Amino acid sequence: MKQRVKNARALEGEIYPPSDKSISHRAVILNSVANGNARIVNFSQAGDCSATVACLQALGVKIEPCVGGELLVQGAGKEGLNEPEDVLNAENSATTMRILTGLLAAQSFLSVVTGDRSLRSRPMGRVIKPLRLMGARIWGRHDDTRAPLVIQGGQLHGIHYQLPVASAQLKSALLLAGLFSRGDTIIQEPMPSRDHTERLLNAMGAEIKVSGDTITLSPSSLDAIDLTIPGDISSAALWLVAGAVHHQARIRLLSTGINPTRSGILDVLRLMGADLTVSNERVLSGEPVADLEVRSSSLTGVEIGGELIPRLIDEIPLVALAASVAHGKTVVKDAEELRVKETDRISATVKELSKMGADAKELPDGMIIYGGKKLHGASCDSHGDHRLAMMLGVAALIADGETEIDKSEAADISYPTFWDDLERLTAG
Repeated sequence: MKQRVKNARALEGEIYPPSDKSISHRAVILNSVANGNARIVNFSQAGDCSATVACLQALGVKIEPCVGGELLVQGAGKEGLNEPEDVLNAENSATTMRILTGLLAAQSFLSVVTGDRSLRSRPMGRVIKPLRLMGARIWGRHDDTRAPLVIQGGQLHGIHYQLPVASAQLKSALLLAGLFSRGDTIIQEPMPSRDHTERLLNAMGAEIKVSGDTITLSPSSLDAIDLTIPGDISSAALWLVAGAVHHQARIRLLSTGINPTRSGILDVLRLMGADLTVSNERVLSGEPVADLEVRSSSLTGVEIGGELIPRLIDEIPLVALAASVAHGKTVVKDAEELRVKETDRISATVKELSKMGADAKELPDGMIIYGGKKLHGASCDSHGDHRLAMMLGVAALIADGETEIDKSEAADISYPTFWDDLERLTAG
């Protein structure tokens, strides 16, 4: 599908960002192997989370969708999952595949997990290697580094493992396996990554301790808990950048998660000089939440890297957009992880923004953007990547003329109502 977006005269309004995908995945997975029943309010309607639910249902978990985005989950407990009758399909969701691989490695049955063409090209060796150290038997294509994955579950043992990269998906897979293992599982992170799994495990009664960069988990049974999922800051970031770069904008994002391991986009926009305010801070189901407001801003280029990158890895294409119109030069480094997302996001971001007049160049681990450019409409391609599709939609709001975005339906993966919200903000 091709989406056409014209330059917007103004951007005004309030938006409730869609439910946080990362928390939704973890909430339904952990409650599925807990004791008792759970009601999950504001569960994400994104395609990725639907894939997780379908996989869990295929494993015998009773999950009932309710009106208004609620799920009722009947926890199966530690030993209640069943061998699936068919291949599990993670669709486009690397989170589904990687986290469930950790869970399935500890079960007493055989399972096979696959996904769409994009997911079958993404690296899985980083998950398979430490799980094998725990005693797992897992095989895959491409010398055991690509899906489909064949998992012969069995008894695992805890390990002490230094993560090679800051990856919340890898960390969560090992923690899920550690729940069922003999002995403690100890994980050390090179730098902090999103900590939703640790927060939920703690709230559900797991024996887990976090000290600096080290997480220690003992084999545990979980108690189901009711949860309300906050708004997704990765989705809110679209409108934060839109408001900051547009010449006449005022946008409020309500009930948005501001977990410090995810809020790097707020830090970067502040560094760039964005007119951004955070109000009504509170805690919702163990996660910090706030209302955000952004107004038209004069931005300045920055240099970002190091520990900041895992806290905004999904938002870097948006940072590149903001940098394109900011004053001065922006350098993004230490972001080589972007090359193994749904597409090579470094290459694709530079390519597509350059079509619109941005002055951007690739680095092996990031990009350089020379700001101060006036963007113009162009024929662009999302490359089937939801983050790129939406970033290009935001870019079109400030570009002269009209922009055409091919494969725009990719936005449904994480934000099914994105194009409707875009139209609503420009309707005034």
